[in-house]
Amino acid sequence: MKKFFEEFKEFAMQGNVLDMAIGVVIGGAFSTIVTSLVNDIIMPIVGAITGGLDFTGFVITLNAGTGLTLKIGNFIQSVVNFLIIALCIFCAIKAINKMHKPHEEEAPAPEVDERLETLKEIRDLLKDQK
Repeated sequence: MKKFFEEFKEFAMQGNVLDMAIGVVIGGAFSTIVTSLVNDIIMPIVGAITGGLDFTGFVITLNAGTGLTLKIGNFIQSVVNFLIIALCIFCAIKAINKMHKPHEEEAPAPEVDERLETLKEIRDLLKDQK
């Protein structure tokens, strides 16, 4: 049993696991920000453009007696949330990758050593004389 806990401790303390845990926590906080953006800013604008439609109120009643309904509006809201979150993450990753990309600089031309060039010319002349 002790070996099991040692292996688990080694696994849990790996850098990748800690990075993933931090990413999950930050992702959760980021998700609430984007959800607020969608609910409080974007959807009211969409509602104003569509004449005051509120997507969350769209339901399809399958059986009125049992109250069985499909909440299509909530699904539309979730899809909009997902698309905006995906767009934000894409933009963030694109910006991070741009910052990490090494700038390709032109390699400076190697300095020419005149003595070396002179020696090469002498060598070539000696080859031609043989």
